[in-house]
Amino acid sequence: MSFNIALSGVSAAQKDLDTTANNIANVNTVGFKESRAEFGDVYAQSLLASGKTKVGDGVTTQEVAQQFSQGSLQFTNNALDLAITGNGFFGTVPELESRDFSFTRAGQFKLNSENFVVNSNGDHLLGFPVNSDGSSSSVALSTTVPVRIPDSSGSPTPTSEVKLKMNLPAGADAKDLALFDPQDPLTYNAATSVTVFDTLGDSHVMTYYFVKDAAAAAATPKRNEWVSVTYMDDQPLDVADTGTGLRPAAGNATAAVAPATTNNFLGGTSLGAANAVAGYRMFFSSGGDFTSMQDSQGTATALGDVTSVQIGGGILTNGSDPAQTITTNFNLDVANATANEPTQFASNFEVTSLEQDGLAVGRLTGIEIGPDGLVRATYSNGTSEPIVRVALIRFANDQGLTQQSSTQWQESILSGEALAGEATTGTYGDINSSSLEQANVNLTTELIDMIIAQRNFQANSRALEVNNQLNQTVLNIR
Repeated sequence: MSFNIALSGVSAAQKDLDTTANNIANVNTVGFKESRAEFGDVYAQSLLASGKTKVGDGVTTQEVAQQFSQGSLQFTNNALDLAITGNGFFGTVPELESRDFSFTRAGQFKLNSENFVVNSNGDHLLGFPVNSDGSSSSVALSTTVPVRIPDSSGSPTPTSEVKLKMNLPAGADAKDLALFDPQDPLTYNAATSVTVFDTLGDSHVMTYYFVKDAAAAAATPKRNEWVSVTYMDDQPLDVADTGTGLRPAAGNATAAVAPATTNNFLGGTSLGAANAVAGYRMFFSSGGDFTSMQDSQGTATALGDVTSVQIGGGILTNGSDPAQTITTNFNLDVANATANEPTQFASNFEVTSLEQDGLAVGRLTGIEIGPDGLVRATYSNGTSEPIVRVALIRFANDQGLTQQSSTQWQESILSGEALAGEATTGTYGDINSSSLEQANVNLTTELIDMIIAQRNFQANSRALEVNNQLNQTVLNIR
């Protein structure tokens, strides 16, 4: 009987050595969780046997239990390297339509040829669909989808509005409006440009020319009035008449509005009356405050914004929508001077704010993954948008999971049902981008455990040897 007891001890020591060796072998495996061999004594007793003199029957391996303690973090330069601090696992599936879930703590992810986020086995990382504000539209495991990073931001946004704030120099020389010529800098006082976009996402240069009106400057009392026109890609872009939305006939502009101060066309002489550019007039007080504004026909624009005529195919030659219009907004406040309005002070021409709301087609330039798992893509057009939220899955009993190869686990009856949720909420941990969770193996401890297991193996082997000698002694009795 003692022979079998010693044999069970040798078997247990070997199991302990195997477990320790496996831990040491995976000391550099990302997301690996060390195991611990757990043993129990064997004690068999019959109904009539005396418990006072009964000797145990050896040892048995009860379980090789994995220890899900936190591993230390290793920082990387790859935004798709993910580590979990706290509870939870990443969910993966082998195919796009598969529901064969596997769970892992190894966050070595990358993009495949179709821009899906996968691990080294090609398994797809799972995430929750998100709304435009970044909130999850669902947090159920059944609604998770493979995480995919698009390579563009979709349709471009055509420019519909330009917001402009500047200072016009009060001491500038007044010019004759009729002599304006964009090719001659002496015929205007200042100019600035902004890049705008059509419906196809192509860029165009929109230039604003500002001319201080000589007739207004020579009037008694002197008036501070400027007329501005707009060009796109070196072609004139008329301001629409407020009442009709159309460009008024340049040759009839003066006759239509008799007072000279309401003739808001430039270049009637230099460009020809029929080619004069319809602009808008800006009025400033003696203190430099922007007080009012008129369109090309002299109609006041209460909000300080003017809209161009339809740009048309003459400028947009690439097939984009010729009906596109662009509104220029100067943020006029007729009641008070505000910091958002243009000014006319005794300083140089200076543009302090110039914004437009159009966007080109953007290409992916970077990926950011927050602690809550929200994947946000940034694009070359300066935008960013939420794509998906990486899902975390937890279990009532992590040690009940069924272990698979490649540092993966699957749900079992002992583990309980998989529960999906968002990182940083409840008992779910945080997701760390550009980080990897190292194995939670303590190499020093494992080496000490190996020495102990070796000692136990040798001791039980010695017990076998002694039992063998005793058996030989018994056999040699004559």
